[in-house]
Amino acid sequence: MAQDRNRRPNNRNKSNGRNPNSPKRIDLSRRPNRSERGGGRPVHKEHGLGGEQIEGRQAVRELLLGARRKVREIWIANDIESSPVIDDILEIARDQRVQVMNVSRREIEREARSEAPQGILAKAAPLEETLLADLLIAPRDKPLLLVAIDGVTDPGNLGAILRCCDGAGVNAVVLPRHRAVHITPTVAKSSAGAIEYLNMCVVGGLPSALSEMKAAGVMVVGLDDAAEKSIFELGSTATDSICLVLGAEGPGLSRLVRERCDLLVNIPMLGSLSSLNVSVAAALATYEIVRIRRSSK
Repeated sequence: MAQDRNRRPNNRNKSNGRNPNSPKRIDLSRRPNRSERGGGRPVHKEHGLGGEQIEGRQAVRELLLGARRKVREIWIANDIESSPVIDDILEIARDQRVQVMNVSRREIEREARSEAPQGILAKAAPLEETLLADLLIAPRDKPLLLVAIDGVTDPGNLGAILRCCDGAGVNAVVLPRHRAVHITPTVAKSSAGAIEYLNMCVVGGLPSALSEMKAAGVMVVGLDDAAEKSIFELGSTATDSICLVLGAEGPGLSRLVRERCDLLVNIPMLGSLSSLNVSVAAALATYEIVRIRRSSK
C-alpha cells in the first residue's frame, strides 16, 4: 500500500550542525566504468514500460513514497543544498534501507537521460504493467475511466498526461507497445512521480485493445478536431465506463483507432489556433468527465 504522500519525517537530528542522514562519500575511482555498467543505461525488458532510472527530486521522492517497487540505489550530488524534499528523500531512504551514494554532480549529469536531473537520480526495478484483460473483468462499484494514448512520442507530453490522469482519478492509461514513448526518465520527471501510482497497460495493438474494451461494455470516445460534437456535450455518456482516446499533435488519431471509436468529440477552439497541446487536451477532457460524474450524483 502506498504511503502518505504528505509524510514529513520529523526526527531530524541537527546536532553538531550536520544531518546524520547525509549519505557517506564514496570513492568514484572504485566504481565500475560505464562499459562495465552496460554504458550507463538501465537494462529492461524490450518494449516494456521501463522506469528503471528516475531523475529529479519530486520523482525520486514519489518513487520512495509509492513503495510499489524495489529501489536499488540513489545517487545524490555531493554539492546539493539541503531542502525539505532532499531531507525527506534521505529520511525515507534510510527507513527503507535504500543505499544512498554521494557522487559528483558531473557523474550524475553524465549518467542522466533527462535535461535537468536536479542533482539526484535513482535506480529501481522496472514498472509493472497492468493487464488490460484483468482490469476489464475486475469487480468495481464505479464506472471505469480509462485513457488510451495513440502515437504520442514526446516524453514531456506523456509525462504531463500521466500527471493529469493521476489527478483526475483515471483507472488506467493504455499505451501501445510499439511506436510510442514509454517511461523514460524525462517522462517520470514530467509526471512529477505520477507513474508510481497509475495503472498502465501496454497493449500489442491499440485498435484491438479498443475492441476488447467495447466488448466489455466500455464506451470509446476519441478526441478529434474535426468531430461535430463537443466534449461539453457528452452528457450522460460520461457516467458510463469510458475510454478517452488521445492522438498525437498534428496527425491526431490514426485511421484504425478512429474507426474503433464509438464517438468522436472535439474541444471547441474559439481563437485563432486550431488545437491545444495534447496534455492540455487530456486535462480538460478528463476533468470534464469527472465534473459530469460528480454533478450527476
